[in-house]
Amino acid sequence: MQRAVEETYQQVLRRDPDQPEFHQALLEVLRSLDLLVEREPDYAAVLSRIVEPERVIMFRVPWQDRDDNIRVNRGFRTQFNSAIGPYKGGLRFHPSVNLSVIKFLAFEQILKNSLTGLPIGGGKGGSDFDPKGKTDSEVMRFCQSFMTELAHHIGPNTDIPAGDIGVGAREIGYLFGQFKRLRKAYEAGVLTGKGLSYGGSLIRPEATGYGCAYFAEEMLKSRGDSLDGKKVLVSGSGNVAQFCIEKVNALGGRCITMSDSSGYVLDEDGIDTEKCEFLMALKNERRGRVSEYADKFKGAKFVPNAKPWGIAADFAFPCATQNEVDAEDAASLVKNGCRGVCEGANMPSTPEAVEVYNEHRLMFGPGKAANAGGGATSALEMSQNSQRMMWSREDVDARLRKIMTNIHEAAVQAAERVGMPDNLLHGANIAGFTKVADAMMSHGIV
Repeated sequence: MQRAVEETYQQVLRRDPDQPEFHQALLEVLRSLDLLVEREPDYAAVLSRIVEPERVIMFRVPWQDRDDNIRVNRGFRTQFNSAIGPYKGGLRFHPSVNLSVIKFLAFEQILKNSLTGLPIGGGKGGSDFDPKGKTDSEVMRFCQSFMTELAHHIGPNTDIPAGDIGVGAREIGYLFGQFKRLRKAYEAGVLTGKGLSYGGSLIRPEATGYGCAYFAEEMLKSRGDSLDGKKVLVSGSGNVAQFCIEKVNALGGRCITMSDSSGYVLDEDGIDTEKCEFLMALKNERRGRVSEYADKFKGAKFVPNAKPWGIAADFAFPCATQNEVDAEDAASLVKNGCRGVCEGANMPSTPEAVEVYNEHRLMFGPGKAANAGGGATSALEMSQNSQRMMWSREDVDARLRKIMTNIHEAAVQAAERVGMPDNLLHGANIAGFTKVADAMMSHGIV
């Protein structure tokens, strides 16, 4: 590495030795920036600032369960960078949440939001609260307690949270209701991912999954190909996976897998529209397990405690969680003829897996580019809130597709800028960074 890049990384390791997820995300980006700084050394001046959050908030969240027991969780919000706009990023409710996870997600969000071309900075938040198995009343009480503290730190021009793992339409509704109650004002732009009845945007629930499919289509188009007729593996069964499946189907592909923490389902006949609707009801309303899909549809097979990456297919969309694809999984994908990987989740491939992709020249759409559609459409929701308007489904979808096309083009151009054509990981990191870094240098040392 260039000296400034190496010193930046070592400084973070010394200051925060117990944050492995953040270290992983940071090292991936710094390896790309090393190529940039070698050619354009002025950018080295920004490195020590862009890796340090502008603000980190951690707070207690007390709430009462159904048996009247007092429970306490931790809440987090990392407001990482506001150089190009207000902090923007989701809230994650999951037992794995800690400061390292939130910092990794917020750091990724800086570059992801920059890539959209829209004026939004990077942030992320959440809690180690687990909504699984909780009643609606328990989730409501937790969300109200969480927002009671978070409300001091957010606003339409300051920090605009959205959903993430464990935070769907139900949770966003409870959070928004408590914010409105505390502020005694209707500020629609303070949260995105809202219901259509109170300021939400059409296509917002679909945006991350749709955008990931659009990005894969752009990668294939650059090689004179398309998703039409491709056999596709998808992991996860939440919001991103559901709508990735839906859009891949619309683009002519055939998705044959989905998964959750209990295992995966293989359906060689394809997860068509009817089956996808069943999956959405299963996960979003009944909050069941994917094994029920295999019980419902003839020919579908449930494989417990396993991941789908050993199945022969043309393309893979990891849409579950970070580090779900390791080197062994990547080797299985290569062995079984996979031609490309497009990440719907945040950092779902380990560094070793990415090395395997590169070694075998797989098309690789990194998450900060491929799953940026959610953040982009959140910004579109903010625009509609500011205008007191609601755009049509077709209008929002067309804007989303154009944004994903632009992200692909920006990543390609940035990769060529450092002499690494076809490496969209380097391209996405560099394109996202340079816009933010240029703004930071314009603002002076702040």
